[in-house]
Amino acid sequence: MSTDRHPSERGNANAAHAANAAPTPAANFIRNIIDEDNRSGKWSQRVETRFPPEPNGYLHLGHAKSICLNFGIARSYGGVCHLRFDDTNPEKESFEYVESIIDAVKWLGFEWRKDSAEHLYFASDYYDKLYAFAELLIERGKAYVDSQSAEDMRVNRGSATEPGKASPYRDRPVDENLDLFRRMKAGEFKEGEHVLRAKIDMASPNFNMRDPVLYRIRFAHHYRTGDTWCVYPMYDYTHCISDALENITHSLCTLEFEDHRPLYDWILDELAAAGVFTRPLPQQIEFSRLNLTYAITSKRKLLQLVTEGHVDGWDDPRMPTIVGVRRRGFTPESIQLLCDRIGVTKVDSWIDMSVFEGALRDDLDEKAPRATAVLDPLKLIIDNYPEGTTEECSAPVHPHHPERGTRTFPFSRELWIEREDFAETPPKGYFRLFPGNRVRLKYGYVVECTGADKDEHGNIVAVHCNYFADSRSGTEGANSYKVKGTIHWLSAAGACPAEVRVYDRLFREAQPDAGGRDFLEALNPDSKRIVQAYVEPGARDAAPEQRYQFERHGYFVADRFDTKPGKPVFNRIVSLRDSWGKPA
Repeated sequence: MSTDRHPSERGNANAAHAANAAPTPAANFIRNIIDEDNRSGKWSQRVETRFPPEPNGYLHLGHAKSICLNFGIARSYGGVCHLRFDDTNPEKESFEYVESIIDAVKWLGFEWRKDSAEHLYFASDYYDKLYAFAELLIERGKAYVDSQSAEDMRVNRGSATEPGKASPYRDRPVDENLDLFRRMKAGEFKEGEHVLRAKIDMASPNFNMRDPVLYRIRFAHHYRTGDTWCVYPMYDYTHCISDALENITHSLCTLEFEDHRPLYDWILDELAAAGVFTRPLPQQIEFSRLNLTYAITSKRKLLQLVTEGHVDGWDDPRMPTIVGVRRRGFTPESIQLLCDRIGVTKVDSWIDMSVFEGALRDDLDEKAPRATAVLDPLKLIIDNYPEGTTEECSAPVHPHHPERGTRTFPFSRELWIEREDFAETPPKGYFRLFPGNRVRLKYGYVVECTGADKDEHGNIVAVHCNYFADSRSGTEGANSYKVKGTIHWLSAAGACPAEVRVYDRLFREAQPDAGGRDFLEALNPDSKRIVQAYVEPGARDAAPEQRYQFERHGYFVADRFDTKPGKPVFNRIVSLRDSWGKPA
């Protein structure tokens, strides 16, 4: 299942704790099914789900919904969710992707261990059994070797208005089918020369039931089994059997597999009739996938973004991959919160990116300590402040949690302010610095602008002001000064230089590939902007993945790879409020 695949063990302590402590999500139709199964005693109160990704790429936010659903359902019913790698397609699978998937599930805070048993599986571990079951289906007259060309098979499948035509090889004797299938396994035939098909119904209105292929020949090196096999099972055949072998109760997958459910049931019913499995058999249940606006989740298109250099790799913070959003600074809890908010339905719909960003802000607002950063520095000189003098100013670590204490930073004669906080000729309603106007330097003093210095090109290079010594914030004199504007600042001598990467949405349009158009045409040229900024001293030694709210600017995280002691690199996670779709 391209959007519904496997997990791992314990994540980082915070994520795991949050996952285990998360409140029970609102009721949904899947929970109603499980509740009814528990009432009827169908599974003796047992709930086992699975997350089965193919290790052929990096997981994205669509997979995150499936992870949260499968693991969340199992956890809330006291069950277990298996992590099973659907690795039946050897050409594109690798250990690299296995490790990245395991890391992603751990980071999201979930595990697949229960009662000291680790439920980590690989479909490739079942190859011997899958092959034996295929021979059993042949012996029971339920499968045959087809020697048609791929084109003839395609034509003979029929159409939506015409039934398919039976293969001329459909009624081969059992002994001949067994001999050919065994010779396929022995490597005696070329790729495409033969396939093994189920014998179901060529007239079925469901194309998936028109004698689907169960096995094909592939001379490809498998990352786990090497060159042992040259016949590989198809996904539809493998998945349901893997579920039954692992005693899965509820097999949750996305809606595109709804038409595959009759085949899922047919294979398990036939093997149960042959005495392989006992009833009840696993039940496939479909739910709507996560479709986010301003994002692409097609593996092919994501690969194109990477290989053509439109982004800086799979973990580019603009990418919707889990490694990308982690590097961007998204939290596991915000992803879980989004999944809880959008619920579980049978109707495909688009979730606006603003909903996700809202969940992110709600999660970060409580967690993130505050800090000051100046992203577009302009020098502010307080002409009447004593040269060589500094004093400490303080501010709360979090304005709503005084128990978290205060942070301190120096105040001095020369400061950095945001360039947009000065206007030589201010527009109407502008309350920041301009000649003759007064503003409060947040946590500091009231100052009055006296002018500015320009270079030979007429660019502002420094702003001058005078301060009022009795106006310091937190003192009685501060109340004597009434100003309309407050700006933030940093001491030029005490601030720490930092690289700040201001990220925005990768695409300008909500559905970049709508109507089959070239999604690259919708790329946002302003999705990444690198600035040389200053941050307050307390953020100088930010640990990788430490998050802050930079007051006024938004939420930022110390890059997990590029941040070094004393040389922080920050990524903007999200702005303080949504500005998309609003008039300028």
